[in-house]
Formats: sequence, C-alpha cells, structure tokens
Amino acid sequence: MLLVHPGGPLWQRKDAGAWSIPKGEHSPGEDPLAAARREFAEELGLAPPDSPAVDLGQVTQAGGKTVRAWAVAGDLDVSALRSNSFEMEWPPRSGQRLRFPEVDRAAWFPLEEARTKLVPAQAAFLDRLQALLGEPDSS
Repeated sequence: MLLVHPGGPLWQRKDAGAWSIPKGEHSPGEDPLAAARREFAEELGLAPPDSPAVDLGQVTQAGGKTVRAWAVAGDLDVSALRSNSFEMEWPPRSGQRLRFPEVDRAAWFPLEEARTKLVPAQAAFLDRLQALLGEPDSS
C-alpha cells in the first residue's frame, strides 16, 4: 500500500497514525476520480498508475474531513517524489513565512504495517481492500 507522510514541522516527528493515502479536495462538479488522480500527481510529482480504479468508498476522519479512496494497481519509484508545497508561519507568532512540501516522503507498506502508519479512520480502506483481494482480516 502506497502511503504519504505530511510535510512541515508539525508532522516532522510523527509516524504511527500520521501517514495517509494521497488525497486532496475536488471542486463541485469535478469528477472525484479525476480529482484524485490530479491530487496524486500534485502530492507525489508522479503520474498515478494508468490502471483501472476500484472505488473503496468514503470515511470520515476525526476532524470531520470526508475522504474517498480508490485502489489502483501499480509500481512507482517513490524515491522520485517531488511534492507541491504550502506556506505557513514558522515558528509560530514569528511573522516569518516558510514553504514546506505538502508531502515529505512516500513509501510502500504491507497492509498490516500500513494499518499502524495510517490516520486511524483510513484503516477502513485497508479492510475494504483486503475484502476485495479475498485476504483474511488479521486485525
């Protein structure tokens, strides 16, 4: 399972429960899968695999954000990561604005290891993927 780690100083030392599937927002009327492919490319600097996408549905994260995911078979070299960036005041209340990568790293994980890395609500995507693949749930 391909996961991404959020960039910036707030996430720098966090690992378990901090990783995510590549994701982003889509505009009203925009095809969600097309938006997911666009966001994937923006977050990783790599085109998503051009293979059929299987809808894994939606989850709602603790902060209320709704995330929809698709499973796509592929093999990407994540060492070529080139994420887009964002700007924030850092250190806080310093008046200094710095740029950070939206994603500071990406990695491939076996499903059970991915479960420990993922934002908790997104683990439901792993359950759905395991069911689609016909693999037993070991959680």
